[in-house]
Amino acid sequence: MTMRLTRRSVVLAAPALALSGLPAFANIPSHGRGFGDNDPVDFNHPAPSKFPVHGLDMARFQTVNHWPTVRSAGATFVWIKATEGGDLLDPSFKTHWRGARQGGVHAGAYHFYYFCTPPEVQAKWFLKNVGKKRGMLPPVLDMEWNPFSPTCTLRPPAKEVRAQMKTFLQIVERKLGQRPVIYTTPEFYKDNELYKMSNEEYWLRTTAKTPAEAYPGQAWRFWQYSGTGVVPGISEETDLNCFNGSADDFNAWLKRRTV
Repeated sequence: MTMRLTRRSVVLAAPALALSGLPAFANIPSHGRGFGDNDPVDFNHPAPSKFPVHGLDMARFQTVNHWPTVRSAGATFVWIKATEGGDLLDPSFKTHWRGARQGGVHAGAYHFYYFCTPPEVQAKWFLKNVGKKRGMLPPVLDMEWNPFSPTCTLRPPAKEVRAQMKTFLQIVERKLGQRPVIYTTPEFYKDNELYKMSNEEYWLRTTAKTPAEAYPGQAWRFWQYSGTGVVPGISEETDLNCFNGSADDFNAWLKRRTV
């Protein structure tokens, strides 16, 4: 996703956030047509523009000036970085969360996985900081290699990676009542044979090819198609995403998958 907090920037845990008045589902805004891109790609069919429902993901590196403007530009949903490993809390999580909910954007939280901390510890840390809030999007487990980490560049065998993922997914699902969506990259997906994890819901990053080209045969729910997006109401470049389906499909998915 976006750049990560370094392992040396320890942030103390904050209490779980209070629920705002966001409805469980709502009308779809302008389909991402207000989004720009500093490095656009001419995708093969179907391009992101063919999908009607678009959204964002962000962390402390994005400054949101006005959430209603973000929504009016076409952001139906946003996933916000909450935690990393077993001791890092994104310092902008609370601010982004409250702003998105108040601005009418469906919000969820994601956890960036760290291979030097047991999955049980990471799941507990995520749950402690996010809590359970009615109407939130399902949680996301962000699985990708982190070669720039100052403290942990461990790459376990694929079978061990999948076992750790399943442990995290099961713990969070038991607590929140929704199984997390898995976010990943082409390299990580291939290295760890994630196609062997059947019946999971995937959010796939691919900024030069379509999901069908980058992940042959893999079903997907969300596609992160740009890391250089320009969105009115946000000061910095932002990741852009789309939902695989119609507006009606998205609202039906919300009914099934919100916490």
